[in-house]
Amino acid sequence: MLTNAWWRRAATTTALIIAAVLPAASTTAIADPAPRPAPAPAARPAATAFDAAPPKLPEPPSAAVARAELATLHVAAPHSMNGYSRAKFPHWIKQHGECDTREVVLARDGEDVKQDEKCRAISGTWFSEYDAKVFHVSGQLDIDHVVPLANAWRSGADEWTTPERRTFANDLVHSQLIAVSASSNRQKGDQSPDQWAPPRHAYWCTYARAWTDVKHLYHLNITEPEKAKLSAMLDTCEQ
Repeated sequence: MLTNAWWRRAATTTALIIAAVLPAASTTAIADPAPRPAPAPAARPAATAFDAAPPKLPEPPSAAVARAELATLHVAAPHSMNGYSRAKFPHWIKQHGECDTREVVLARDGEDVKQDEKCRAISGTWFSEYDAKVFHVSGQLDIDHVVPLANAWRSGADEWTTPERRTFANDLVHSQLIAVSASSNRQKGDQSPDQWAPPRHAYWCTYARAWTDVKHLYHLNITEPEKAKLSAMLDTCEQ
């Protein structure tokens, strides 16, 4: 289960971001100690999905902080995949009116994104950080879980409740979701950094900081090869 210290950090961060980017709304209770996803506001008449700019891609902590977090992560053998199903990580949920998590990330990570009355991205420009490809059709993009759902399951999420897994799968507050090329996301699959790293070497620093921070926030385990690769990737932050 997630610790109270982690819950206080996640809850405080979530409250600050919600106050800055989302209209007031009632919060749906989720069993402690899981973080609460950003509440969805009441439905509005069809118009643009965001009256103001959508939230920005969360910046992961610095390399120094990530190194400190990496040192605290529990090293353990992967848990069994018995019982795993993506359905046990409910996504995508409504997060902003008619916008579900996928559409929020597409609006957030693209440039000049236009959406229809159902919040679907109908035009825009997206840069895939993993492989430096540019897209103008949203259907060519996947929303990647930086720490994949199956990897999280093997790392301890098999012991979570469904509400906790729902929060993890739709986390817009931390550096867990990013729009990337469908091809790079599918090449990655559920692999850890020692098994797959972004082809774009320039993104290794950010990727390692994000992966480490997510595992730290959610108290997920790592393997020895995973830890060694993350350390090497963090070295690129100084190059």
